[in-house]
Amino acid sequence: MSAKDWVRPEIAALSAYHVADATGLIKLDAMENPFPLPEALQIELGQRLGKATLNRYPDPHGGGLKDKLKAAFAISAAASIILGNGSDELITLICQALAKPGAKLLAAEPSFVMYKMNAVFSRLDYIGVPLQDDFTLDLPAMLAAIAIHQPAVVFLAYPNNPTGPRYGRAEVAAILDAAPGMVVVDEAYSAFASDSFMDLAGQHPKLVVMRTLSKLGLAGIRLGYAVGPADWMAELEKVRPPYNINVLSQTAALFALDHVEVFTSQAAILCAERARMATALTELTGVTVFESEANFITVRMPDADRAFEALKAAGILIKRLHGSHPLLEHCLRFTIGTPAENDSVLAALPTCF
Repeated sequence: MSAKDWVRPEIAALSAYHVADATGLIKLDAMENPFPLPEALQIELGQRLGKATLNRYPDPHGGGLKDKLKAAFAISAAASIILGNGSDELITLICQALAKPGAKLLAAEPSFVMYKMNAVFSRLDYIGVPLQDDFTLDLPAMLAAIAIHQPAVVFLAYPNNPTGPRYGRAEVAAILDAAPGMVVVDEAYSAFASDSFMDLAGQHPKLVVMRTLSKLGLAGIRLGYAVGPADWMAELEKVRPPYNINVLSQTAALFALDHVEVFTSQAAILCAERARMATALTELTGVTVFESEANFITVRMPDADRAFEALKAAGILIKRLHGSHPLLEHCLRFTIGTPAENDSVLAALPTCF
């Protein structure tokens, strides 16, 4: 007998999350901050990490990290925070906690693939509501699906990955009003967006705002956090592993929050580069550029496969979205890199047609 004979059939039917090999390439496929730590901060961080108590289990409450997050990002004192090993773990914890028999997870799609995958992992019924052709929210369809399916949780990426737009604040508010259970507003790209629901976190009884430090410039430490009412966070704490944030990640995150202005200034550079890239891409014949408030731009090109391979041949790795969802036909996603990396993209694009 093979392993598949013992694995749940819905798991056996899945493919593992694919991470492309970027060796030797300009890596613009994973929405990472392209800027390394300044040298002086590298030295200071090394000193702090060297003093970390590796012989002890980490503080299960984050070692003061929750208070630092509140101070750095204007989070209400009344809100409660739960820490995760990246946003991925937080999605897992939410699904585990809510997975009563017959419970449903609802999300707009295409969106972050881990919403659907975690629904499968935890045996939640997944309800996907297609976006409109321009990747804006189909609010009537969302509200109708909520009324019919009464989901335990609704996930909304704000802005949305992999498409780029940020939904209207009033649209999200309408979903908050209509939803019977938890509404997770996933603000992974908040550093690049013009609006946030963090002002309501801890105030609205159904709202959980989820963020990560990954896009800000700390993808390597895997630190995510969810903010919401105390009653919801208390339930999620019951399924959180007690030592899920390791000592080195806690130390690095505390250090980074002492220097958060470095990362916010880098985000400002990336927003300016996003505007420059959007303008240049719009000028290309046959290319549709979708609005973005994230650190990437999604485009539709005449032949996405040809463009992807041409860029890879030029030493540039982007994300091929074509084939992953019907609405993403011939779409590619460009992470915003350094000015020099973006110049390389623009120089190589004429070979893509």
